[in-house]
Amino acid sequence: MINKTISYKKAIDILTSQGKFYINLGLDRVKALLDLYDNPEKKDKIKCIHVAGTNGKGSTCAMLASVLTHAGYKTGLYTSPHLVDYTERVKINGKDISKEDFADLIFDIIKTAEENNIHATEFEILTVLAFIYFQKEGVDFAVIETGLGGRLDATNVIENSLLSIITTIDLDHVDRLGDIIEKIAFEKAGIIKPNVPVIISKDNKGLEIIKEKAFELGSDLILTNVILSERSEREDLKTIVAADSYAPNAASGLVAENDNKNIDYEVNLKGAWQEKNLSLVLKAIEILRQQGIIIPEIAVKEGLQNVSWPARFQYIKELNMILDGAHNPGAARLLRESLDAYYPDKERIWIYSSISTKNYEEVMEILFRHGDMVILTRSNSGAAVSPKILKSKLVQKNMPCKIYATKNIKESINLYLELITNKNIGIMAGSLYSAGDFLFQYNVQKLYF
Repeated sequence: MINKTISYKKAIDILTSQGKFYINLGLDRVKALLDLYDNPEKKDKIKCIHVAGTNGKGSTCAMLASVLTHAGYKTGLYTSPHLVDYTERVKINGKDISKEDFADLIFDIIKTAEENNIHATEFEILTVLAFIYFQKEGVDFAVIETGLGGRLDATNVIENSLLSIITTIDLDHVDRLGDIIEKIAFEKAGIIKPNVPVIISKDNKGLEIIKEKAFELGSDLILTNVILSERSEREDLKTIVAADSYAPNAASGLVAENDNKNIDYEVNLKGAWQEKNLSLVLKAIEILRQQGIIIPEIAVKEGLQNVSWPARFQYIKELNMILDGAHNPGAARLLRESLDAYYPDKERIWIYSSISTKNYEEVMEILFRHGDMVILTRSNSGAAVSPKILKSKLVQKNMPCKIYATKNIKESINLYLELITNKNIGIMAGSLYSAGDFLFQYNVQKLYF
């Protein structure tokens, strides 16, 4: 066990070294590496479902993978970033790749890249690892989430997916993808493949660009309706949502009409945005069925009931706190909408942090309201913004909040525990880095709190 742990740590040290830890968009390097491994990403070896978008793509991937798993298929899931361990990024049937397998593949891929003078980035190495692992383990399907953008993202080596899904498009990574919706939508549309169906919601800000690309490639464009549901504060934090056709129902709050049948879907994810993600997932299931893939209705229900996706409106009961990774204005608006719907009468205590590449000034303006208590902190990320800087921005804008500044996640939680009462709800948001720091300390070192 000790040797395996040391091996995994060494693999992470090499992977995150200065020579690998950077972003360099493009497909040449990852294609060259995959060629050396006999192209495990090819459709005849792995049947892929490719998902891009600014917000919601991780939750969408998790729901779809859970449904396919419950339908009896061996299902791979590749997502990013991770919260605690790199192994979270590569799963089969909901189980993370083992640290031993992860380390062995990392060492082999890096050695192969160096021997062939391929200067691959961290994300490219991880993407190659995922395809090799999925092909080696013989998955029936692989749900693949893009890392950044789509057109030049390493995952876009997939040449012929079963279908493409594009979730909510908003402004994020503007330094890389462009500073207007049209430019960002163009990058996301890069995952669309010729004659492969693409699914998108009718109210997506990038719809016109996606339409143009789908038409150009002869790909069917499939639209889903925006969902409206009744929401209420519930201890189990599960919400009944549905897609495409819906009507109020006294028992469940919402009924979905599917193939002339009324079906309730209970989803083990909370948040206003999950309704839209679910509409994409249900439409994807419909398209997969049309392609001859058997997905029983009971698998859909059980898959949605059992799906897990941490740090996305995740309730930590012991602390009476919502953990959410909202870090851009679009995600912040959705988080604020969900809080207003689920907890309209609760006084809010925020634990907030950000990294320097995010538009944290606008995010804070969206999130915080009059009378909120705000605990500013920082994650372990080297790009974390100083709490003093965050505080100065709030003071400059005369934000009507009671503001505290703390040095780290541990200190912020301890202060939160001094402030929380029954009339409050706590929310940690602003960065997946801080969410990961929190989950590590909470799950592994609960004595901190």
